[in-house]
Amino acid sequence: MNRLITILCALLLFSCNGDKPDAKAERKVFHYNQPNTVTSLDPAFSRNQSNNWAVNHLYNGLVQLDENLNVKPAIAKRWEISKDGMVYFFYLRDDVYFHDSEVFKDGKGRRVTAMDFVNSFTRIMDSHVGSPGAWIFKDRVADVEPFKAADENTFVIQMKKPFRPFLEILTMQYCSVVPLEATMKYQKDFRKNPVGTGPFKFVKWNENQTLILSKNENYFEKDASGNALPHLDGVRVSFINDRNTAYLEFKKGELDHLSGLESSYVNELLDKSGNLLPDWNGKINFIKQPFLNMEYLGISQRPNATKALKNKLVRQALNYAIDREKMLRELRNNVGQAAISGFTPRGLPSFSAEVKGYTYDINKAQELLKKAGYPNGKGMEPLQLFTNKDYLDLCTYITRQWEDLGIKTSIELMESATLRQMMAKGQAEFFRASWIADYPDAESFFTVFYGKNPAPPNYTQYNNEDFDKIYEAGLNENDNSRRYDMYHQMDAKLIEDAPVVFLFYDETAHFVKSNIKNLKLNAINLLELKRVRME
Repeated sequence: MNRLITILCALLLFSCNGDKPDAKAERKVFHYNQPNTVTSLDPAFSRNQSNNWAVNHLYNGLVQLDENLNVKPAIAKRWEISKDGMVYFFYLRDDVYFHDSEVFKDGKGRRVTAMDFVNSFTRIMDSHVGSPGAWIFKDRVADVEPFKAADENTFVIQMKKPFRPFLEILTMQYCSVVPLEATMKYQKDFRKNPVGTGPFKFVKWNENQTLILSKNENYFEKDASGNALPHLDGVRVSFINDRNTAYLEFKKGELDHLSGLESSYVNELLDKSGNLLPDWNGKINFIKQPFLNMEYLGISQRPNATKALKNKLVRQALNYAIDREKMLRELRNNVGQAAISGFTPRGLPSFSAEVKGYTYDINKAQELLKKAGYPNGKGMEPLQLFTNKDYLDLCTYITRQWEDLGIKTSIELMESATLRQMMAKGQAEFFRASWIADYPDAESFFTVFYGKNPAPPNYTQYNNEDFDKIYEAGLNENDNSRRYDMYHQMDAKLIEDAPVVFLFYDETAHFVKSNIKNLKLNAINLLELKRVRME
């Protein structure tokens, strides 16, 4: 206990006074930067990456994802799903406790029970709470008594209709368990007074400056060797919004981890082939892996869209005219994979390279454009491509390639929020966009094109009856092989109709000090620190 107090004091001194802690204390405190500030430590508001990472350190749910996106036990040691997909039974561990807190008797964290999940999930749906995660249960769980505690250790969910990816949805941070005592006491201030079950406990949060967490000595999970988790003594999160400044801190050794690519420093770390430069060998490690994010250009399918863009052959020509491999090499140091197999990104189990999409073929593009009635672009009105400043270089590269077809395109820069509003209202008929999976199933991507969905997510207003029928059938299909075949059929229809220009499947870029061991990442890009060791 004395050792823990010493570490916490060192951490707090470091965060409040700027004094550097002694080497022994610093050695097992993982320090990373979050350029986008955390807005809430309440899992009901874990709608973005910065909140998700912090919430993941503090809380647990019924189930969790491993590094290969397999659903694994967490607080639920096992589960059963009825044959008709209408009822889920979760059998809970009896050794999971909330963190010590003043909200409990004598300040000691109590055991988690099934009723805690009833309260937590009901809270997500409560309009008075206003959780942005309410959609995960809306029109999916039963209208009457959707969540029940059959006994202390058995939690039951009743569905309104089968939804095959529902188990994957339950791995989202929205589905973390929280104690009713804390949410009742703190109300909206629960955002800055978190009480969870996770591997790390809350210590201090200076908003927009520093977040300090300490090791949960009573954490229930163990590593493969049977050793108690976590191995770290604590976590320190900085909020340096300037990525170049964060890079300089990483370069000085003040940060253990740096994520993402920034043009101002990426060439100091990676060569154009995506390999770590020799000067960094032995000092840091570079971890690159699929990220469930699809980058694309959306093309409105509304009736009054530009004549040329309403022509499928023109949309196909735009797709064939892009050298995606060169684009990734020159602009992203080969971080990312060319989107040549439809809209389902690499990293998902259902992804298949056998699905043949668009590769670079300028002759094919010219042929299609001629067939559409626009030989060498003649007679075709100039296009307007809407984007924000962060993607100006990408859009400039693409529009220059289209010049080879005789297609003129102006780039219209917009603030991100304004552009999203225009997309939602159908006012931007040609726009740069991306779609990040909320959960690891391709359904999360095909929902973008389901004809019965509004914008968002169906920003292109795509409507294909055959696509919709396959989409609906896939929601009820429990056999993965048959379901994946349906997904491939939907990708084929998107490739044929080309409501988007397919750009690239994203990849994460993580740089960590060489003394950081066992940092396991998955394609959801959730920072998981409970198994990390510092040597």
